[in-house]
Amino acid sequence: MIQLASGNGSNTQSEIARLKEELAMRDQLVQQLSQELFRLVKGNQDFLPTPEVSEQHQQEVRSLRDQMRQLEEQVAFYQAQIESKDEETDQLRQTAQELTDRTRMLEQVVQELPKIYKEKFAERMSAVKDRVAKIQQENRELQAELQSTSYRLAIRTRKSGSHLDLPTFPSEMLGEKSMASFAKASSSSQIN
Repeated sequence: MIQLASGNGSNTQSEIARLKEELAMRDQLVQQLSQELFRLVKGNQDFLPTPEVSEQHQQEVRSLRDQMRQLEEQVAFYQAQIESKDEETDQLRQTAQELTDRTRMLEQVVQELPKIYKEKFAERMSAVKDRVAKIQQENRELQAELQSTSYRLAIRTRKSGSHLDLPTFPSEMLGEKSMASFAKASSSSQIN
């Protein structure tokens, strides 16, 4: 579309140049005719043109003026068209620039999306990892406290000489050693 507008613009420009040349030539002819008439009238009254010749010259001058006016109108029309096409070309150029800028921005956003998602996922995983580490630490502390309490109970039971029934806990809670096996070990040591 821009090429078409520029093609029409160059054709219109050449047409305007041609019309201006023609207009200048006609102006020159009118000027020469006027000067010649003035010279003839001023220089020798005997060579005054007859009314018929004078009328003919006036008709030619009127005709040339009409043609000149028409040419001026055509030039003005073509200039208006050129200005309109120039405005349209500028608008199209501006639109193309805006679309190019927007395309660049969208390409940049698309390229940055994986990085953004990775960062967001890492942030969420960091919080989860911190929570898991905290829970594991609490579990270790509870297991250590439970083993310490079991050990103290076993020692106290051994000292008192009586047998104490301790509850059994799942081995997952206690780790490798369970309370039941600890209780059995302590009761077998009492029997011995």
